[in-house]
Amino acid sequence: MKKFIISMMLICSGSAFSQVSVGTQAQENNRWTFGGGIGLGFGSNSSFNLSASPRVGYRLTDDLEGGVVGTVSWQTSNSYKSTMFGVGPFVNYYFARSFYLGANYQHYFIDYRDKYYDYKYNTEENALYLGGGYMQRIGNHSFMQIGVMYNVLWKENSSIFSSGLVPSIGFVVGL
Repeated sequence: MKKFIISMMLICSGSAFSQVSVGTQAQENNRWTFGGGIGLGFGSNSSFNLSASPRVGYRLTDDLEGGVVGTVSWQTSNSYKSTMFGVGPFVNYYFARSFYLGANYQHYFIDYRDKYYDYKYNTEENALYLGGGYMQRIGNHSFMQIGVMYNVLWKENSSIFSSGLVPSIGFVVGL
């Protein structure tokens, strides 16, 4: 399954790259970046999670990028069903063309339904992710990013998230 997911991400990244790349000269003048990530998870009690986080950025300098990222997540199990939407700004600082540090603020809108008690509620939560990682070039101006972020606003008993730590894999075209 891991091989399938990684292969699909590489294919999506390759097709996105082929659509944006018009030539080296045009790419050098274009400061817009596009990318994102896709997540898939399975767990106990027949839990299933599918998420996507598209992003669009602008290179302020060769090493500093800012932009907007969105998040859509759908989760289900034997006992609950949840849909979550998030949006917010991000900033990434790149160094040595192989590493990055980043900050990402997200405001989430959550719709939760407990299947056993037929209990429903809607809530909102803020998250400020700080972290970084490694970048691997996969094409001309295309990179795969592998990193880890931590939600510094996370509180154990009052958050909908089970942890503040978030591993991430994503792709960026246009750097």
